[in-house]
Amino acid sequence: MTDSAPAVLFDLDGTLVDTNYAHVLAWFRAFRQERHPVTMVAVHRHVGMGSDQLLDALAPDRDRRRDDILTAAHTEHYAGFLGLVQPLPGARELVREVARRGGQVVLATSAPADELRALREALDVDDCLSAVTSSADAETSKPAPDIVQIALERSGVDPADAVMVGDTRWDVLAAAHAGIPCVTVLSGGIGRDELREAGAVAVYTGPDDLLAHLDDSPIGRLLRGGAVSAGGRRETFRSS
Repeated sequence: MTDSAPAVLFDLDGTLVDTNYAHVLAWFRAFRQERHPVTMVAVHRHVGMGSDQLLDALAPDRDRRRDDILTAAHTEHYAGFLGLVQPLPGARELVREVARRGGQVVLATSAPADELRALREALDVDDCLSAVTSSADAETSKPAPDIVQIALERSGVDPADAVMVGDTRWDVLAAAHAGIPCVTVLSGGIGRDELREAGAVAVYTGPDDLLAHLDDSPIGRLLRGGAVSAGGRRETFRSS
């Protein structure tokens, strides 16, 4: 145990801001530009991974010398959606309520700096934040635990005093590898059964649903000083 207040680590894309399908379209266009036959449904199931992991999963036989071109194409296409970025219903209120109850709010994201700036502006909760991560903070992206571990270090808490909130199996697995439970939302487009199978300790339809049930949620228990079991299924992570 530490003297720091308990921490709630939030993923951003698909969890607090409505961006997952923008990423799908941006990656689809990038792959098509480089003549990789990758479908949008395949991209969607891998959104939430870092770009390095996503490329390996979706185009394992690609010319890796062109990875910078692929990621730059995604960035260019995604930039066209940034003006449309909106917080998910209840997201801003959820963050503010966690902070009001004495929890540390940590954005545990691997978004690059320019995207992160736009997402933070849209969310407009910087006055509630205790710490923020970005793609510059870890060499290995989700589902590796690096970003989650860095977020924990910056909050000054042990895994027993933290809960992650995410929207994909990659968030759940990254949290599990770091030894913390993960609450999930369906607002990223991933199904309840898949999130449960990955090890999510609770699933809500979106931030607004989680806020409405905050008292009875794992976050509510943590903020009242109760223990939250990491539980769920764990898998061995192997970096590619």
